[in-house]
Amino acid sequence: MRAWTRPAVPHAAGESVPPRLYDTASQQLVETRPDDVARLYVCGITPYDATHLGHAATYLAFDTLQRVWLDAGYRVHYAQNVTDVDDPLLERAAATGVDWRDLAAQQIELFRHDMESLRILPPDDYVAVTEVIEQVGRATRILLDRGIAYLVDDDVYFDNRAAQEAAPWVLGDESNLDRQTMLALFAERGGDPDRAGKKDPLDPLLWRASRDGEPSWPSEAGAGRPGWHIECSVIALMHLGRDFTVQGGGSDLVFPHHELSAGHAAALSGHPLARVYSHAGMVAYQGEKMSKSLRNLVLVSQLRDAGADPRAIRLALLAHHYRSDWEWFDDGLGEAAQRLATWAAVVDRARANGVLEAVPAPAEREMLDRMRAALRDDLDTPGALRAIDEWAAGRPGAVSTQLTDAIDALLGIRL
Repeated sequence: MRAWTRPAVPHAAGESVPPRLYDTASQQLVETRPDDVARLYVCGITPYDATHLGHAATYLAFDTLQRVWLDAGYRVHYAQNVTDVDDPLLERAAATGVDWRDLAAQQIELFRHDMESLRILPPDDYVAVTEVIEQVGRATRILLDRGIAYLVDDDVYFDNRAAQEAAPWVLGDESNLDRQTMLALFAERGGDPDRAGKKDPLDPLLWRASRDGEPSWPSEAGAGRPGWHIECSVIALMHLGRDFTVQGGGSDLVFPHHELSAGHAAALSGHPLARVYSHAGMVAYQGEKMSKSLRNLVLVSQLRDAGADPRAIRLALLAHHYRSDWEWFDDGLGEAAQRLATWAAVVDRARANGVLEAVPAPAEREMLDRMRAALRDDLDTPGALRAIDEWAAGRPGAVSTQLTDAIDALLGIRL
C-alpha cells in the first residue's frame, strides 16, 4: 500500500550516537544501538477516526527516534500496518451507513495528508491487513499444526500456555502486569475472557471464522478474517525479521496487543519479536482520553483547516515528553506558534542582513550539543526545545545553515 511523500532530511553537521530509550519490558533505559540497520515497527491506525492528536503524538515520537538514528549515521527500516478490517471499523461503518472499505480508504487518505503535513517520515513498508490475509491464514495454520492454537467452534485461539512451553516468551514479560490487571485490560480492549470453550480466559483470537454479514476470505485456517494481534506479528516478521530493534506504539497497546503480538511472533519464529518495547503516553482533552465515543477528539485536519501552521502543531506536540500522559489545551497551539515565530524571526533577520553563515558560532555549537544530548536521553524533546529557546533569546546576529539544518533534521522544523 502507498504511504506518503517523504520529507527531505538534511545532513546535520557534528556527531551523535544512538539514543537511550525506555524499555517497557525491562523497565529501564537501554541503548538502541542497531547492528547495522535500525529496524522499527510501529502499530498503525484502525481507520475510522484519523488523525487525532493522540495518533499524531505517537507517530511523532517514533519519527523523532528515526531522526536521531539517522543523525547517528544509521539506516532505518520502518514498517507500519493499517488495521483496515476489524470490529471497531465494521461497527463504525454500520453505524454511519458507509461501506467499511470506503470508510477505511477515506480515513487512510486523510491520515496520509496529516502525516505529510506534519513532515512525519513515512514507513518503508506500509501494509494493510487486507493485503496479508493469505499470510495470516498460513501463520494461523502453522500454530494449529504445532499445537499452539486450538479451535473453539470454528474460531482459532492462541494457546498461551503451550506457547510459553514452546517459545522464548512468557505472558507478562513485555507488559509487567499481574494477571488480574491483564484480565481487566483484555476485557476492555477487545478480548473475550468469558468465551466458553477457551482453555484460558487470556487466550486471544487468531482467526475469526466467517459470519453472515461480515467480510471473509478463504485461507489455510478456513474462511474468515484475522484476529487483532496476529496481523502485526506476521507483518513485522515479513518485513523486519525476528528480534528487530524497536516495537513502538501508544501505551494503550502495551497489553494486550504488544504482549500477545510478541507471543505470536515468538511461537512462529522461535525468537523474540523485538529488543525494545517503547510506548508513547496518552493525550487527553476535556479531562478524558481522546475518544470518538466521548466526542472529544482534536483532529489534525481540523486544526489545519482552521489555519494552524503544521509546524506549530508539531511543536505543540514536541513540547511534551513522548512517554508522558498529558492534556491538550487550545492555548498550547498558540504558545507553539509564538515559539515558532521567535525562532523564525532570528533566522529571517539573519537572512535579511546577509549573515546566514556556513560555520556555527560557539553559542550555536553549544546549543546543538545540548539539543543532541537531550534527544539521546530518551527523546527529551522538551529539553531540545529549551536549548533552542535559550539560544534564540540571546538574539544572535548571525545564524549558520548548520544550525537550521540540525533543527530540521532532528526536530522536523524547517525555518
